[in-house]
Amino acid sequence: MPPFDLNETDRLLSTTRAVRKRLDFDRPVERGVILDCIRLAQQAPTGSNSQGWRWVIVTDQAKKDRLAEMYRRGGGDYLATAAKNLPADDAQTARVLDSASYLAQNLERVPVLVIPCIKGRPPEGTPMPMVAGHMGSIFPAVWSFQLALRSRGLGSVITSFHLMAEKEAAELLGIPDNVLQVALLPVAYTKGTDFKPAARPPVERIVHWDSWGNKTPEG
Repeated sequence: MPPFDLNETDRLLSTTRAVRKRLDFDRPVERGVILDCIRLAQQAPTGSNSQGWRWVIVTDQAKKDRLAEMYRRGGGDYLATAAKNLPADDAQTARVLDSASYLAQNLERVPVLVIPCIKGRPPEGTPMPMVAGHMGSIFPAVWSFQLALRSRGLGSVITSFHLMAEKEAAELLGIPDNVLQVALLPVAYTKGTDFKPAARPPVERIVHWDSWGNKTPEG
């Protein structure tokens, strides 16, 4: 017998969405909830058991305003170009871009901005296995954090536009030079919790067995 209720586990995994438009800007988020979710994220695996995760939680309005300005500066051109080049029949991507633009315009209104960080900064020319290991020591924790948020009625989305001004953000928040910011997550309670699995291609189309191009027969 499985050790967990598979229906509920699968529902959590398949409905933890990138939430932007359904973030509730007006409902406060308790510090204890954020700490509980990070406490769970600490159970994520890390390379060499380094446990180099660090989390910067931003609730100060003046600092959120500054981060939002950096975010818009870093992502404005990208969003505009992506929208301009979007194929007319790509409705799903159009919705994502519209949602991303909405978040960019309202980021400072989000109750909590969470910046996950990892101790250490790979120097230029670092071998790819070491870069992968470094990033692989923080993103499992980020996903665990998001799952924990979802289970408590909150939502988030991984964003990276503010990293175009990473040094400026570090100065604003007092982040040391040897600590690497990897993302920014807006965190809020969600307007409703009825999220559904997203449309995805059949898994058989993206899985290769033993060698590239050796696909599993569909059906």
